[in-house]
Amino acid sequence: MQFRPKSLFMKLAELAKELHITTDSFIKFIQDFDLELSECISTDFEVKEDFARFARENISFLKNYQKDLEQPKTVEDIAGNISQPADKVAEVIRKEKPAIYENGVYRSSVSSFGVDQKLGGDYNFVYNYFGKRMPLAKRDFIGYRDLFFYISKALDPFANENTTLTDWGIHRPAGIILYGPPGSGKIFWAHKIAQIIGYQFKEIKKYYLGTSFVDGNETSFNDFLLETMKQEKVVLFMDDFDNVMMERTATSSVNSCDEETKEIILHHIDRFEEEELLMVASANTLTGIDREILAPGRFDVVIPVFPPNVQERAEIILYYMTKDLSDEALLKQILEKNNADHLPFWNEISARMKVFSNTMLIDFTQSLKKRIRTRYLKDNSLDIDIKKHLQPALREASAKLTDEYFEQMSSFIKDITVNNYDDFTTRIENLKQELQHYRIVEKPRQAIGFTHNSDSK
Repeated sequence: MQFRPKSLFMKLAELAKELHITTDSFIKFIQDFDLELSECISTDFEVKEDFARFARENISFLKNYQKDLEQPKTVEDIAGNISQPADKVAEVIRKEKPAIYENGVYRSSVSSFGVDQKLGGDYNFVYNYFGKRMPLAKRDFIGYRDLFFYISKALDPFANENTTLTDWGIHRPAGIILYGPPGSGKIFWAHKIAQIIGYQFKEIKKYYLGTSFVDGNETSFNDFLLETMKQEKVVLFMDDFDNVMMERTATSSVNSCDEETKEIILHHIDRFEEEELLMVASANTLTGIDREILAPGRFDVVIPVFPPNVQERAEIILYYMTKDLSDEALLKQILEKNNADHLPFWNEISARMKVFSNTMLIDFTQSLKKRIRTRYLKDNSLDIDIKKHLQPALREASAKLTDEYFEQMSSFIKDITVNNYDDFTTRIENLKQELQHYRIVEKPRQAIGFTHNSDSK
């Protein structure tokens, strides 16, 4: 089969159309086979050359993959397809926690090929196309493939505006809420949203709210918003959204400035799509936000931002331990002597950092680097055992694991269970287990009163 040459800057949707394979199948394939996202597509869904070559040269395999993916099937069906024991197949599927019909048949989100790959099936022909792994320091972001694809799907009306609006009547969202515990990277993802849709990023500073004076002239948030709406393609970011947009109740009062801000946004939000403005807000929780704000056509897209999982924690640590180092850097040499320039070194400490936020991981790497430097200045030697400094650095970073943070994490789990459970089932269940690690179980107290003879025996 012959294909005409394609531009290097080809979108995933264009490749899917050329090969008659759905974009959803491509996305699931990347996740099933644990392919590094930066080796397949860019942030704005431009296909990398190696991935395009793989797809064109293995179109029959990808079509079979799609056909299998779309077919409802039982554990026994999958086991028969890949010649693997049913109990092992069931164990893999349990970890993935897919949706299931009442009759025990798995929906089309389960791939026989993906299960086979996790059970050791030989798919070297796939990985041979991606032999050169991009260094962590050069990636757009680390991990979070599931969240990236989820966000991209929510932003589809921006990428395919003509077909989504004229064929389906689906409008672009006017507002998006990124919600999650502090330090999880909500501002990072707000910037990433702007990058994906090709909009400029603009942040609402606290002093923009209410009335202020700039160069001696009185200005208001309403003036700021109207001026922003005149600009072309803007992502307007607001932090602390759950506090600013709090619902007024009989038991809770609302700041008059926040109430005014809310009314101004509600007044103008119907024009956001027309003016090519997308408002992205960050919140620690969705609980308490005024229901008028969450109404359809307003901030009706909510996206959870999770703390990193155990694998992502290891990758983030390695990224920040090696970031900005020159080839001759002393720290780089010390890391290499400890084999700490590779991920396996960090797996054990990462497993101990349950529910750590991105900020806590950065704190850990900064503390560790300072301790290594102090030891080097004292001994003037590169022979430093990094493992001896892991525990003190971990203890210092753990200072942010406060009761308040645990409460925020617990509230986050409740939010995502209500709003996004089917989208992130595995992450949610893993996060529940990690949070449970910190729960204190008190021993039952002895009942007050005298002990009966029968009780003492």
